[in-house]
Amino acid sequence: MKKSLTVGCVIMASGLSRRFGTNKLLADFCGQPMLCRAFAATAAPSISARIVVTRSEEVQALCRAQGVPVLLHSLPGRNDTVRLGLSVLLEQLPELSGCMFLPGDQPLLRRETVEAMTALFCREQPSPTEWQKETEREIFRLGAVAENDPAPLVGSPVLFGSSFFPELLALPENKGGNVLLKKYPAQVRTVCIADSAELLDADTPEVLQQLEALARQKS
Repeated sequence: MKKSLTVGCVIMASGLSRRFGTNKLLADFCGQPMLCRAFAATAAPSISARIVVTRSEEVQALCRAQGVPVLLHSLPGRNDTVRLGLSVLLEQLPELSGCMFLPGDQPLLRRETVEAMTALFCREQPSPTEWQKETEREIFRLGAVAENDPAPLVGSPVLFGSSFFPELLALPENKGGNVLLKKYPAQVRTVCIADSAELLDADTPEVLQQLEALARQKS
C-alpha cells in the first residue's frame, strides 16, 4: 500500500517592509489585510499543516483572530524564518514529505495554483519505492511564461522535498532557500502558470494599488 505524501507550508511574514514604510502585510487589500490572501491561498486540502512565521505582534494577533497557526520570534535572518517554520511543521508531522515556503506579500497568488504545485509534487509513480525517492529529491518553484521570451519568469512559492530539509535547517546566515536552487539546478522543476501577476509581490504602496486594481478586474 502506498503511503500518502504530506506537504506543509511556511508562510513567510518576518520582513521589515522597509520599502513599504509600514507593515505591508497588514495593509488593506480589497477590504482585508493583505496577509489574509495568503491564508486563503493555503487553505487547501493538500496542505497538511501550515505556520506563519513573523516578528510582528500585530501579525500574530491577526493570525490568532483568523485561526491560523503562528510563531512569533525576534531573530534577524531569513535563514531563521526558514528554520523556525520548518522545525514547527516537523514537530507536528515528523514524516513530512515536502515543505512549501510562501511569501505573505503576493496577494494575487491563488489557491488553485498552490493546489497545482502540491498535486505535481504528490503525483503517483509506477512503484512506491520510486514514488518516494523521486519526490523527496525534487524542488518545485512557481513560474510563468513571459511574452517573447522562451525562459519563464520564476519566483515563489517554492516547494522542497524532504531530502533538502537538513540543509534548509542549516542555511547560511540571512540566506533563504534560493541557496539550494542554485546548488541543485538539476533537481529544480518549474511549475508554469498562465498569469504572471501571481508572482508579483507588493513591495511599495504604489505596487499594492496596482495589484488591487488587477484583483478587482479579475473578480
